[in-house]
Amino acid sequence: MRPLFFALFLLSSQCCFAQLKYPVTQKGDVKDNYHGTLIADPYRWLEDDNSEATHQWVNAQNQVTGSYLAAIPFRNAVKDRLAVLWNYPKIGSPRKEGEFYYFFKNDGLQNQSIFYRQKGLTGSPEVFIDPNTFSADGTIALGGQSFSKQALYMTYMIARSGSDWQEAIIRNLSTGRNIDDTIKWIKFSGISWLGDVGFYYSRYPVPDADTKLSKQNRYHKVYFHRVGTKQSADELVYEDNENPLRNVGGSVTDDGRFLIISQTEGTSGNELWVKELAAKQTGFSKLIDGFSTDPDVVDNIEGQLLVKTNQDAPNFKVVLVDPKNPAKENWKTLIGEKSDVLQGVGTGGGFLFCSYLKDASTRVYQYSYDGKLVREIKLPGIGAASGFDGKSKDKSLFYTFTSYTYPPTIYTYDIATGQSSLFRKTETAFKSEDYETRQVFFTSKDGTKVPLFITGKKGFKLDGNNPVLLYGYGGFNIPQTPGFSISNAFWMEQGGLYAVVNLRGGSEYGEAWHKAGMLDKKQNVFDDFIGAAEFLIANKYTRKELLAIRGGSNGGLLVGACMTQRPDLFQVALPAVGVMDMLRYHLFTIGWAWAVEYGRSDNPEQFKYLIKYSPLHNFKEGTNYPATLVTTADHDDRVVPAHSFKFAARLQEAHKGTSPVLIRIETKAGHGAGKPTAKQIEEAADIWSFVLYNMGLQPRIK
Repeated sequence: MRPLFFALFLLSSQCCFAQLKYPVTQKGDVKDNYHGTLIADPYRWLEDDNSEATHQWVNAQNQVTGSYLAAIPFRNAVKDRLAVLWNYPKIGSPRKEGEFYYFFKNDGLQNQSIFYRQKGLTGSPEVFIDPNTFSADGTIALGGQSFSKQALYMTYMIARSGSDWQEAIIRNLSTGRNIDDTIKWIKFSGISWLGDVGFYYSRYPVPDADTKLSKQNRYHKVYFHRVGTKQSADELVYEDNENPLRNVGGSVTDDGRFLIISQTEGTSGNELWVKELAAKQTGFSKLIDGFSTDPDVVDNIEGQLLVKTNQDAPNFKVVLVDPKNPAKENWKTLIGEKSDVLQGVGTGGGFLFCSYLKDASTRVYQYSYDGKLVREIKLPGIGAASGFDGKSKDKSLFYTFTSYTYPPTIYTYDIATGQSSLFRKTETAFKSEDYETRQVFFTSKDGTKVPLFITGKKGFKLDGNNPVLLYGYGGFNIPQTPGFSISNAFWMEQGGLYAVVNLRGGSEYGEAWHKAGMLDKKQNVFDDFIGAAEFLIANKYTRKELLAIRGGSNGGLLVGACMTQRPDLFQVALPAVGVMDMLRYHLFTIGWAWAVEYGRSDNPEQFKYLIKYSPLHNFKEGTNYPATLVTTADHDDRVVPAHSFKFAARLQEAHKGTSPVLIRIETKAGHGAGKPTAKQIEEAADIWSFVLYNMGLQPRIK
């Protein structure tokens, strides 16, 4: 008998599954001609998120799913335990602005973390912004903050119901009160202050009220807002009307000398333009041409721009670029490319702090501004570190370290001595010391060596009896680095293993690793994930009946593709807010930006490989698919919920087995950011209960 699981009711639960009756989803007669190939799209009507028919369908699906989940006998016990685990103080790393330190704190179960400030590190904290007062249900969230040069003002963003649309609000830091000055229709934008006068931001034109969550986003523009004026008076700084499907952003160097414009055609590759503000330069000059590389301006050194770039360096390097002579042959390399991938460059105390990835774990090095190595910074262990950024006169910095077993912990770093000291430790009900992470490597289908993190109770045995949750992402140059999750802690506490595979398509091993999982090579990502599952089974970490897969957004695509390609391999599938219709994704909101990663169906060559793996289009009639819980949200304007709606309808149509295939549609929520704690706990309780129940397992909860 396994220590924390009982296989009590597999047969009886299967009996219950057979009684499920799914809502009838009407089919239309819609067909599209893709380069001579007719493709049916019978559930096209579900793309209209404002129609009464769609609302009725959503309500009917939620009713079936809600009834199923409520009937799981231990669901409430799972929720109660999650609430206990979740109920611990969560404190963010402080940042110094003027004479105050600012930081986030959540006492435990507050829907939104509160923004505090205090004078000095020993002062008494005061509530500065409490987003829990924004709405009764916690669905209005506080976003990013930006401070003016002399810390006279700050902007903070708010988002409603998880939407990507944001508003910027300005607060006078001396009075602690907002001024009558709100900027709307901001999306995919930071705030960059020019002194204390005003700031640069990016926005789209005012959208139509009925289609603001689904219509394609076009004509992104950079504006300058002067404090105390109306948004209607904002200065248009940069636009490119000839290319409406580009995003643009403006940022000012720390000394206020240069305005940098970054222009992108998608999620990778950007072109840089520059204007010298102090010289009253009227127009912009091109700094770095094209969209084939990912340059990022780090700082300005006496008129020379410090740039992180992967130009002729797939793992990135740091160079100096003269904006008056920006040709590549004039660049000066300060920090050359290494075998490990340079993820980011921070500044503080007159030094550079370079964060690298080595086998998906963080390594940090301190350099002088002339490119000389000062030291490698010793971190608490194998995991992920963030921070290492501050003001030029700072004597110390803060950074946060975390891993799969190590809750986020804040350290102070002495810049002169290189010594780290504990600033604030996170205390949870989860006993981290009882768990371990093992990193293993397996060989994928084409012979590529792929890393896999496996975390569970110390001393877990390879006997094929471990329940496993396999997670992946695999795209957009985004690495999967170790990080703590209280939801995953519940799973491990119950005896489960949490496995994260570093798929191609991410940035774990640089741009070559990314390119090996994009466009016509996207199948490599799915092969890696399937290979990880086969490795776990072959090496007796688990068996098929105890294997669940999970992923969100691009990871939802991953789960959708793998469960349609290998329905025999998994017991449970959990695709969240996934990109499921690879033929039409580019027609909604920001979907067009993903074409550099996926390709587009209106390109005949790209259509050929998209149709082969598009989850919506690869169901086979009469197939026994894994027990599936699709999750999405009604305000997701990143990956519109129509993807999940159509996928779930088609899955319910094709599925012949007795395992449940359900969709859970959250209300007043979006792609995931800003979700209230109460909604997070409810969702986690539903997911873990669904997984355990469909593995025939009962948790032991004290």
